Amino acid sequence: MAEKLKLMAIINPISGTEGKESIPAAIDRVIDHATYDVVVETTQYASHATVLARRAIADGCYGVVAIGGDGTINEVASALRDTPVALGIVPCGSGNGLARHLDIPLNVERALGIINLRHIEDLDYCTVNDRPFFCTCGVGFDALVSEKFAQAGRRGPITYLQKALGEYLKYRSEVYSITTADKVITEKAFIIACGNASQYGNNAFITPQASMTDGLVDVTVILPFTPIDTAIMGLLLFTKHLDQDTNIHSFRTAELTIHRPKAEMMHIDGEPVMMPADLHIRCHKGGIKVFLPDSESAKKNPLAPIEDGFWGFVNAIRGELNI
Repeated sequence: MAEKLKLMAIINPISGTEGKESIPAAIDRVIDHATYDVVVETTQYASHATVLARRAIADGCYGVVAIGGDGTINEVASALRDTPVALGIVPCGSGNGLARHLDIPLNVERALGIINLRHIEDLDYCTVNDRPFFCTCGVGFDALVSEKFAQAGRRGPITYLQKALGEYLKYRSEVYSITTADKVITEKAFIIACGNASQYGNNAFITPQASMTDGLVDVTVILPFTPIDTAIMGLLLFTKHLDQDTNIHSFRTAELTIHRPKAEMMHIDGEPVMMPADLHIRCHKGGIKVFLPDSESAKKNPLAPIEDGFWGFVNAIRGELNI
């Protein structure tokens, strides 16, 4: 009889949508126990998921499943990058940008079912001053809103929109210098977003053409714009056409440096982080192994988009109500 593969599932009980008491039972019900020997852990403090994932590596685990939002996934994946241990994703956050980009279901049981397929691919990750990110990072207005959102008592798209509207009229854009291998760009910018994946979350596509297999960072520079432009820009953001706006400059590069006037907040996978004035960002091609749906499993469930829309709505409401 073949030896079972070791699997660690790490649950963040306070990410985006709370109420995760039923998840251990779902793991027991869904995961193939003939294949996997599963250990379930719950995080107790910030960055605990990274500590647990490192322990899983030392224990010879085949995979580690991150159960939470993009911040939790970042903590787990930060430990797993450049190792043979694969990352599993069960999205339970307020935005779930990485899961949405990778077509991982927002339903817990369907997301867990992907682990049984053992379909693993090598995907890119990026770093900013050697701190890893897997979805997006950015400076400017979105970093400010990320900070205000993190301080809010509730999580969800309505809260995020309230924070964005509250800060928009008083925000002042800054001048940034962006250096790549072949050019230097100096612009007064509202946002500079760098994407390994295509979206912030909730299908807001900030770097709509981003790929996690091309070895490149997608950069979106949003120039200052008037309130009249906001509706059009919002429509383009959610229809995956933001790069067609005349207020946008977009390009791809393997690495870049952003110089800003002073050290201040930026966001890394949606989490606000104080960082120096100079930010060096680069892509690490194929540096993280991830459990993904295969094409055949996607074909078996034609209702998947409808189900994911339903669970996205449910998770958003849970985040707003703190349940």
